[in-house]
Amino acid sequence: MNDSGRAERRETVAEHKRTIILDAARAVFEAEGLQGASMRMIAKAAGYTPGAIYAYFPSKEHIYAAALGESLERLKAATEAAVATGTPAQRFVAAGLAFFDFYDTNPRDLDLGFYLFRGGIHPQGLSVDLNAELNTKLLATLEPLRVAVLDDGAGADRARVVTADVLAHASGLLLLAHTKRLALFGGDARAMMRTHLCERLARGNTPESG
Repeated sequence: MNDSGRAERRETVAEHKRTIILDAARAVFEAEGLQGASMRMIAKAAGYTPGAIYAYFPSKEHIYAAALGESLERLKAATEAAVATGTPAQRFVAAGLAFFDFYDTNPRDLDLGFYLFRGGIHPQGLSVDLNAELNTKLLATLEPLRVAVLDDGAGADRARVVTADVLAHASGLLLLAHTKRLALFGGDARAMMRTHLCERLARGNTPESG
């Protein structure tokens, strides 16, 4: 095997180990939360020594950020695929529903993204740099929505407000559905999300629109 082949094999093995670590970490975070988890717990769940884990990640916070970052990459792929064709209005609705559907069908990603594991809803223990990196990735998942609003005739400020509104509405519906609170009202979360998106379009994109 030549040097190129050996390097490729090492890279494949490293990526495989990284995947095992992240899968084990997700299970530990789900059970213990970020605060309760430890590198030793993650190493044990992955079948490695703590030293082997540190060779890939310097801290449990970096592992959490890596897991969340990969989740956001998959979400970005989903929202981008949803807007491959269609008018701006159609792309707006499709992107909004793709965002909703991703978390609705992947509840563990919802827990990961909204810090719903034990300990409360806030970016616990993550550094400013890690938060900034993850926020950039979150904005990238919403970019198809923002572009659709721009293409529909809105200005940059309006597109930003509408995108934030869709994020807020989707987040609220997902949390209510995820915690079964929406059942109190007999509502269907996805149907409500679609209605909101269509009504958002009906209001128009002028600055004075409510």
